[in-house]
Amino acid sequence: MPILRTSRAQHKAGNLTLGTLLAGLGERSFGWAIVVFSLLTLLPLPPGSSLVTALPVLFTTAQMMVGFPHVRLPGPVARVKIDQQKLRRTLLGLRPVTRRLENTLRPRLVAIFAPRHEPLLGLALFIIAFALFLPIPGSGWFPAISLFVVGVGLVERDGVVTVLGLAFGAFSVFLTVAILMSLANGAEAMIG
Repeated sequence: MPILRTSRAQHKAGNLTLGTLLAGLGERSFGWAIVVFSLLTLLPLPPGSSLVTALPVLFTTAQMMVGFPHVRLPGPVARVKIDQQKLRRTLLGLRPVTRRLENTLRPRLVAIFAPRHEPLLGLALFIIAFALFLPIPGSGWFPAISLFVVGVGLVERDGVVTVLGLAFGAFSVFLTVAILMSLANGAEAMIG
């Protein structure tokens, strides 16, 4: 698992922080960050929490859109130290799930991950993340799930999974727009 190898090397060098871990993962840091941050938004939190939990996803996808080589975190967040043993235990605890995923996922349609496509991919993900950011009742799960699926596709370089996640993301954006229009029409009818 690349994240374990990277964390082990940085732990030996004595510089394992959130920022160095993501930098060490290179372009795959976007996939890992999107997976982790989208999972945060799927936690059972009070309504309106997406205004806070979706910010890291917006931040990550914006960096991807403008062509950053890896995720760059703000200074204080990047300097957060990581306990390598706890990270290892957590990742190994997820091994039964990740093993099943690894048996299904494989590098396919890798052309969509070419550097020239990254800004467009980042833009699509930013739009989905913005739909997640909006505190609209009943619509947040869909963008979060689609971002998670795309993140897994990015990590494993599986273009088929990434395209499926993007298609589900497009559906979630249309759903969000439909709900917004319905709310606006309802408010207009009440005022009128």
